[in-house]
Amino acid sequence: MAAKEMLQPSIEQVVENIEKVIVGKRNVAILSLVALLAKGHVLLEDVPGVGKTMLVRALAKSINAQFKRIQFTPDLLPSDVTGVSIYNPREMQFEYKPGPIMGNIVLADEINRTSPKTQSALLEAMEEGNVTVDGTTRPLPRPFFVMATQNPIEYEGTYPLPEAQLDRFLLKLSMGYPSPDEEVEILSRVEKVQPIEEIHPVMTVDELLELQQKVTEVYVGDSIKRYIVDIVQRSRSNASVYLGVSPRGSLALMKAAQAYAFIHGREFVIPDDIQFLAPYALSHRIILKSEAKLNGLSAEDIVRQMIVRTPVPIQR
Repeated sequence: MAAKEMLQPSIEQVVENIEKVIVGKRNVAILSLVALLAKGHVLLEDVPGVGKTMLVRALAKSINAQFKRIQFTPDLLPSDVTGVSIYNPREMQFEYKPGPIMGNIVLADEINRTSPKTQSALLEAMEEGNVTVDGTTRPLPRPFFVMATQNPIEYEGTYPLPEAQLDRFLLKLSMGYPSPDEEVEILSRVEKVQPIEEIHPVMTVDELLELQQKVTEVYVGDSIKRYIVDIVQRSRSNASVYLGVSPRGSLALMKAAQAYAFIHGREFVIPDDIQFLAPYALSHRIILKSEAKLNGLSAEDIVRQMIVRTPVPIQR
């Protein structure tokens, strides 16, 4: 068994808390924290029943943050997400009734089952950090983190996320099925009590905000920035790619690398960070040509090719 990677003590506590609920998905827990610390968002694409909701709830509970869940359906309206102004006859004025988007950790469940108009309401919140209701712009709580889920199998009655929306997610993750031993452990844990009820906060929201600020101070050398750009540039000239990674993708990879370096106790980013994170940060920003898909290529395959073919900078 591979040695467990060493994390900063405060981050390790959060990961261990999540592991009390989610068995065998340490890597997903770490990457979720990478996105949270980098002030980004996560798209979690997987089949139903593998623990996506529990992962988000455990994360929210671990940092004592306000958790909100939005179940996306075809008839969901933008106001069902952002909130609505209701007239109060006693006060003779409109009062804002917050929607479920007004939380710290928001689970956007089955985001591809709602209309593009409702998806765009979430888009503004993710990108701008605020929502606009009846012409009034209202700031969202801090921190603000969206983990959206979608089922990769069922496409009937869905509205695929447009490229502009996909580009707003810092990372795209997948949990996958547990191993047989892990599934037995899951059954044993929930036999008498639900583990989510047993975990307690190990970090405050204020402490998380401090860590988010420290992440921005992690040093990214010019050679690392050039390495990121060189990798991304290869997606724009690849014969199998119809649309390559945008500059927002380069920025996302750099921010994720800063957070990943920070949780491992480093004050600087190294090439290994970029190589590890690139498939999660870049693959959902690539559109393949039809012939590439017919040949069995995936966006992840393209990203791994890009990494192999890009010279690694020498650290001095």
